[in-house]
Amino acid sequence: MPSRLNPYISFSGEAKQAMEFYKEALGGDLAVHTYGAFGSEAPPGYADKIMHSMLETASGFTLMGADNPPGTEHKPGNNFAVSLSGDNADELRGYWDKLSDGGTVSVPLEKQKWGDVFGMCTDKFGITWMVNISERQT
Repeated sequence: MPSRLNPYISFSGEAKQAMEFYKEALGGDLAVHTYGAFGSEAPPGYADKIMHSMLETASGFTLMGADNPPGTEHKPGNNFAVSLSGDNADELRGYWDKLSDGGTVSVPLEKQKWGDVFGMCTDKFGITWMVNISERQT
């Protein structure tokens, strides 16, 4: 899969409704994964909250969204990040190294419980970036 760049929006508990609204408005296929769906115990009150969702449209639009994780503050207007994702590990690690240089790493780029390598950082200009390296399907 080629690497892609797209917006990632954070919500304060209404991610499912918002992503369904965007699907209705833009069309496409919506995949939704809850905190409770990943096999480990979800934080209290989060089993049905959205950990990750992705809308892909026939026009080539990709929009991702999730409910804020426990303990994080929802700030309307600043509730988005730029997502880089794909399965080209070398390319994506190179982007990560450059984007995180001089910035702040909030989630180190490492293997996560859903099986992919993921990291999150804020670059030196205050922009939040999420990098997800998918395991290649064989």
